[in-house]
Amino acid sequence: MVALVLVARLVLVAGLVLVGSVASATGPASATGRTTAPPFAFSVSPVTAGSVPYTWRQGCPVGPAQLRMLHLGYWGFDGKAHTGRMVVNEVVVGDVVKVFRSLYYEGFPIWEMVPEDAYHGNDNRAAAADDTSGFNCRLAVASGPPQWSVHAYGEAIDVNDVQNPYVFGSEVIPPAGAAYLERTDVRAGMAVPGGELVTAFMSVGWYWGGRWVVSPDYQHFSLTGG
Repeated sequence: MVALVLVARLVLVAGLVLVGSVASATGPASATGRTTAPPFAFSVSPVTAGSVPYTWRQGCPVGPAQLRMLHLGYWGFDGKAHTGRMVVNEVVVGDVVKVFRSLYYEGFPIWEMVPEDAYHGNDNRAAAADDTSGFNCRLAVASGPPQWSVHAYGEAIDVNDVQNPYVFGSEVIPPAGAAYLERTDVRAGMAVPGGELVTAFMSVGWYWGGRWVVSPDYQHFSLTGG
């Protein structure tokens, strides 16, 4: 069992910045054979309109003041530790840090983690790049009348889009995700029932889009279930 010891946690109220790290004596338990690892680390900082120039606009259901920028440690498919960035609603910061701390110490691999502003808010481009991201003020990709996606509230996260595609009718988003439609062939980075990714989000009460019988969204996790 990996021992987690809280070694530092600093809250700077004036700057609204929270920084923390968790050290491990043995590193993550993973199939890569790593026996030592840098500690999981994270930080939280405010978001301004300038931080989200492509994913936020006037009229969105939440404003920049309700969002936070997270810097999170994660393991890449290259077997190396990285630091990613993600924008989420301030109300879910604790949940998200807990989830990615768990994934880090499980050695679960993530391809890329940058805000969708890196792709000018284009969700299809971000998905094709196999990005893991949270906030994007956009409509839901669903049938029926237009409605805000849970991502527009910063209360949903898509993880490893290629390994966990969205199946919308005959369309696979992203197209490269077609190689992962056989979900019983479990490979690195996939979301599967009982696996590290689904279990980590379930531990904080979030719902998985892969449970949907019609149009399963294997990459999608949300606080509200939408």
